Amino acid sequence: MRTYGCQMNVHDSERLSGLLEDAGYERAAEDTTADVVVFNTCAVRENADNRLYGNLGHLRPVKDAHPGMQIAVGGCLAQKDRGEIVRRAPWVDVVFGTHNIGSLPVLLERARVQREAQVEIEESLETFPSTLPSRRESAYAAWVSVSVGCNNTCTFCIVPALRGKEKDRRPGDVLAEVRALVDEGVAEVTLLGQNVNAYGSEFGDRQAFSKLLRACGGVEGLERVRFTSPHPRDFTDDVIEAMAETPNVMPQLHMPLQSGSSRVLKSMRRSYRQERYLNIVRKVREAMPEAAITTDIIVGFPGETEEDFQETLHVVRESRFAAAFTFQYSKRPGTPAAEMEGQLPKEVVQERYERLVALQEQISAEENRRLVGSEVELLVAEGEGRKNGERRRLSGRAPDNRLVHFSVDDDTAAELRPGDFATVEITYAAPHHLVADSGVRTVRATRAGDAWAARNGRAPAEPKVLLGMPSVGAPEPLPAASGGCAAG
Repeated sequence: MRTYGCQMNVHDSERLSGLLEDAGYERAAEDTTADVVVFNTCAVRENADNRLYGNLGHLRPVKDAHPGMQIAVGGCLAQKDRGEIVRRAPWVDVVFGTHNIGSLPVLLERARVQREAQVEIEESLETFPSTLPSRRESAYAAWVSVSVGCNNTCTFCIVPALRGKEKDRRPGDVLAEVRALVDEGVAEVTLLGQNVNAYGSEFGDRQAFSKLLRACGGVEGLERVRFTSPHPRDFTDDVIEAMAETPNVMPQLHMPLQSGSSRVLKSMRRSYRQERYLNIVRKVREAMPEAAITTDIIVGFPGETEEDFQETLHVVRESRFAAAFTFQYSKRPGTPAAEMEGQLPKEVVQERYERLVALQEQISAEENRRLVGSEVELLVAEGEGRKNGERRRLSGRAPDNRLVHFSVDDDTAAELRPGDFATVEITYAAPHHLVADSGVRTVRATRAGDAWAARNGRAPAEPKVLLGMPSVGAPEPLPAASGGCAAG
């Protein structure tokens, strides 16, 4: 399973894996050639087509050498290109869209029996993805989709054309899934939607999302709740109040800005202006001073002037984002922006992009340095940890979703599992991560850690709280991380 793009695609891939396992398939070992390869594609960026067809080209000789191997292509690019995929890559066996991911096992079988490519693209949602079986990648954290599709008409975005109009799940169905996940050992849930805080528009309740957040606060055993991605247009005061007043809703907000220029926002059809965006940031900070706010920004939208770009830099300085996912404008056929006048030269966009990244790197580093000396409880993440000199490090996420690498001794490392919680003191800050090298203060074993252990063939921990002893010594400075961020 190869997944590209947003969290919605990641969640869909979990469903696709679950469907295939339910149909009798098993995940192929990494050192073997798979019988079925599935590409779950994205169409947001300009190079998405080249990336897919390049990967398909690399697979052709592999398939020629392994008779019976099947290749399937789904997701947004499949919804867009349809039969074009089979025309350009006739060795592909199945093409399916965003609305009928549940059809994959049947299409694979039909292609095998009929010995010809199957292309099936539906124009509207066939089955809500959350009703399908799932093979979740994490034992302790899970996505829960509250809606699919989007009713907005942003001029740069192709997603509404590929995902369709917004369809909302009933609150009871969402909560039933959340409770079932917690019963399985999940500690953290992320509520997911293309425009997550517009939730309820289909059944006419403008406060449905804030009510859902509060209801998640009543789910016993659910430690952390997050959500992504909200739209500033729909970000109402009741949502801010629900975040601040519900203890397991984390003090973290990812809210796309796209541009700080009100003129450009109007051209983008973003239905909010600079003043409204900054007012939301101000209200969130008043209600939750510890909140980390992150964003998405597009540089070089058609017609963007230097004055417009300076407005974006102004909002970045005022908002003090913990991080920003920054993108150079990418022309997507089929969107109004692709036909707009004022398409900017690559060198102009690149120069502005570099200035924006430099400013945000500076702000991220400054904001992270403010946390040095503070104590945070981390949800330990899966992975083999990091090594820096003689220090052994594991990684975890703070309540505000900042990434923290923390050192552990052998005894603590033996007890600590992904899904458990570790309390540490921050000793060093870089723009994209924090370091805690003074020792683990406490470890809290959880049912989520037990779930991870069960999945990985380890015995569950005895119910106890471990107290770690801090070590003495200053941390070694780490080089600042470089490069951009992946799309959120």
